[in-house]
Amino acid sequence: MIAAWLDPHVDQYLLTDQGEYVVREVHHHWVASVFAWARVVVAVPVVVSAFAYVGPLRWVLLVLGLALGGQALFRVVDEYRDRFVITNMRVFRVHGTLNTQRASVPLGRILDITVQKPLIGRLLNYGHFVFESAAQVQGISEIRFVTDIDGRDAVLQETMQRAGLRATAPAQEDGT
Repeated sequence: MIAAWLDPHVDQYLLTDQGEYVVREVHHHWVASVFAWARVVVAVPVVVSAFAYVGPLRWVLLVLGLALGGQALFRVVDEYRDRFVITNMRVFRVHGTLNTQRASVPLGRILDITVQKPLIGRLLNYGHFVFESAAQVQGISEIRFVTDIDGRDAVLQETMQRAGLRATAPAQEDGT
């Protein structure tokens, strides 16, 4: 039951009657939730140590620890449910824990894709996509903490090529 709730079920958003299929579903890199996990690690001893005290201090520590841990776990789930999906027709993002939000851009409307790799991202193999599209108001402008950003960029470029949205270089003739 909980596992089904954690999965955003991106397949339900596909235009299957038009032949759309998922080329790649991308999760966030683990580094996106590292600070949330650190807060969980801090919250557990605070909650446990609350039982060593009596009176109001116990309740203050218990409430603070549970609030910190609850917020951190919510953030972990939120990061896990945030998905970037490349299909044969468009790219879309599904995110949100209690309220689900979805934004999409057809492949043909993507004008430019910038890949940003901070130093720590180069070391841990993640980066960020920045999209520029033909739409004035974009539903997707930036996708952060993409695992294997170079591989995902290659898949995206290849998908756009297959859809006929990128010009191909003419074959070079052999001069012999």
